[in-house]
Amino acid sequence: MIRLLIVDDHAVVRSGLKALLDGKHDIEVVGDAADGNEGIRLALELKPDVVLMDLSMPHGKDGLTATSELKKQLPDTAVLVLTMYDDDEYLFRAIQAGASGYILKSAPHEELVQAIHSVARGDAYLYPTATRRLMNEYLERVKSGEGGGAYESLSEREKEILALIAMGYSNKDIAEKLVISVKTVETHKSNLMEKLGLKTRPDLVKFALKKGLLNFDT
Repeated sequence: MIRLLIVDDHAVVRSGLKALLDGKHDIEVVGDAADGNEGIRLALELKPDVVLMDLSMPHGKDGLTATSELKKQLPDTAVLVLTMYDDDEYLFRAIQAGASGYILKSAPHEELVQAIHSVARGDAYLYPTATRRLMNEYLERVKSGEGGGAYESLSEREKEILALIAMGYSNKDIAEKLVISVKTVETHKSNLMEKLGLKTRPDLVKFALKKGLLNFDT
């Protein structure tokens, strides 16, 4: 059985969730709380597998603060945020606070059950439209060369050539400066642009500026 604690400031919501979930789908509701303070206290006492956490609770600690504090004290307890806010900022802040999942209150109950099971076994869960938005944002960052991991994938020589290109050196100038052939410079340039997802020299300059790579003492 998955031991579940419900934290929501609306009594009707808590009772409805308990009636929906308790004793069904291998889920046992071990307690419920009306605010973040009570939620943390009960979580420390009951040691649930999953805490179903509302975000907006006007009294006591809000859901984000409670999630962050709870995860520090009970790192093995998964927090699944259940909220009305279909908002990227809340989504990112919940993940940063340590939540394992984020689902909307408008979701079908089958999806809620699936989300609870997912976070209970250690997986992450995001509602489908949020997953698509995160993927699209990641792909846009890769295309614009903003992904930090993309830069780290460059070799030291590629990083060196990137900085020189951004400072305005031509392929011939770079070849002479590094004592390599122009063809080798072109190969490195092609490889680093592919890794960064960039297509033009101006894109390289913008990327280098953002990374703080321009050093005119080089």
